[in-house]
Amino acid sequence: MRESDQPDPGLPGDPSGDTASIPTPIVPTPGSPTPGSSVPGEPAEPVTRAARKSAEARTSPLTGILTTIRRHPRAWIIAAASAAFVILGGGTVALGATVGSAEAAGLSTSSATPSASKTPVPTKSAAPVRPVPANAPAASRMRTCSVAGLSQDRRLGNLEAQVVNAKTGEVLFDRNGSQPGPTASVLKTLTSAAALKILGPDYRVSTTVVRGSVPGQVVLVGGGDVTLSRLPAGQNSFYTGAPKIQDLANQVNAAMNGEPITSIVVDTSLFGGPVWEPSWNEQSERIQEGSTSYITALQVDGDRNNPAAIESPRSADPIGRAVQYFQQYLGTNVPVTQGTAPAGAQQIAVVQSQPVTALVDQAMKVSDNTIMEELARLVSIKTGAGNTFAAENAGVIAGLKPYGIDTTGIHIADGSGLSPNNAVPPSYLTRLFIKVMNREDGLGVVYDGLPISGKSGTLASSYGRFTGANAIARGAVHAKTGWITHGYTLSGIVNTADGTPLTFAVFALGPVSDNAKQAIDTLVTGFYKCGDNLSNN
Repeated sequence: MRESDQPDPGLPGDPSGDTASIPTPIVPTPGSPTPGSSVPGEPAEPVTRAARKSAEARTSPLTGILTTIRRHPRAWIIAAASAAFVILGGGTVALGATVGSAEAAGLSTSSATPSASKTPVPTKSAAPVRPVPANAPAASRMRTCSVAGLSQDRRLGNLEAQVVNAKTGEVLFDRNGSQPGPTASVLKTLTSAAALKILGPDYRVSTTVVRGSVPGQVVLVGGGDVTLSRLPAGQNSFYTGAPKIQDLANQVNAAMNGEPITSIVVDTSLFGGPVWEPSWNEQSERIQEGSTSYITALQVDGDRNNPAAIESPRSADPIGRAVQYFQQYLGTNVPVTQGTAPAGAQQIAVVQSQPVTALVDQAMKVSDNTIMEELARLVSIKTGAGNTFAAENAGVIAGLKPYGIDTTGIHIADGSGLSPNNAVPPSYLTRLFIKVMNREDGLGVVYDGLPISGKSGTLASSYGRFTGANAIARGAVHAKTGWITHGYTLSGIVNTADGTPLTFAVFALGPVSDNAKQAIDTLVTGFYKCGDNLSNN
């Protein structure tokens, strides 16, 4: 066999190549001749061509490799590329696995050094990082002063209540606070706010006399002023600074200049009927307690039998009583008829009430129903809603809208709060009283008119309010009281023991009795003690 026909020991896949390419080394024994050599320890010259090639391979491995590459370049290129792929690919996979494991553990990849000779020691995975919102809300303050026990007093019946920090607007305490309920006389706060906005703080209610359609006839025109008094000059009625019907009659006599008065026409068309709200208890309110009169555009002293008393029975004919005193001061008993004033008739006499601010102040202090009914009706007329009880819902709510507080859920059945059909959520009152406290939009007059715990108005100790253990809050609560058959209410402002002003509204509704007032006072005294630490728990 020729040499050129021998299998190439470098070709891959040839099993004989592995044996032929790696000659078995002969280790010489010191002092003995190497085979083929005559000198001990020296290599002998190869005796054949194959032997020489074997010797060259042993003495110069690089030379043999280069020779093989020259003879079979294509095969060696393929083999080298395959080996590089295996080596580099394996290293890349190993490195990728190492990097991936490090990144998954939250470690820095620069500190990982892969080792081929050592088994990697497992690393402890870091705890996963929890996602945090971009705008994380501030933690709420933990409040610890609870009035839960006080709010569960059975005397409070079905409780609706809310308390707000008047400086921050934060709701501190809430029990059905968004549920509309009957307010009783607390509603006077809303009527006052609407009157100040629609009529204006300086508006005065006029009672006038104009000439009639025939000579000698005069027309007495009721403008809705319930404070007009029948008492003569020098005598004070219950309403402070009230105008007098005597003054009106004197002006008429002067204007007639000796011309005889032949007839009197009475115009009370400004207010429409009915004169009594159907849901009111007439026997109690008009006759027995005497808290409310028929609502007419002309009357004197709120139609009280006793013009100087806070409460006094009211008559069944307030217009007739007013006309009686007008005739008396005119000094005539000429015929009287109902009618309307001629358009454009000449005015010959006028008297005016105190401004709205004074009317609000007095009505809030003593919870006067008749003044509030007058104001609610005038607001409804001015807004174009109408001149009846039915128009007052639209009229008063229109007067509240400019204050910017949501009026959803509010229903106005009257101006005084006597009707159980009124509905206002406590949450509305807590917002309105923030404005009252800050004297916004002229509402400072409402604040000034609020009864003060244990000191004034319907919260005075003479009414049994804030006495005993609750006297600790004496002078700290400025609030409007309310009472109807199935409800006791209180709403306003508490200047608390820690100096935080709170606004609140408390409705004790359902089968409640007079002792609900003391339960309300005790709960509000709890608000006073807790201040900004008041808890909703």
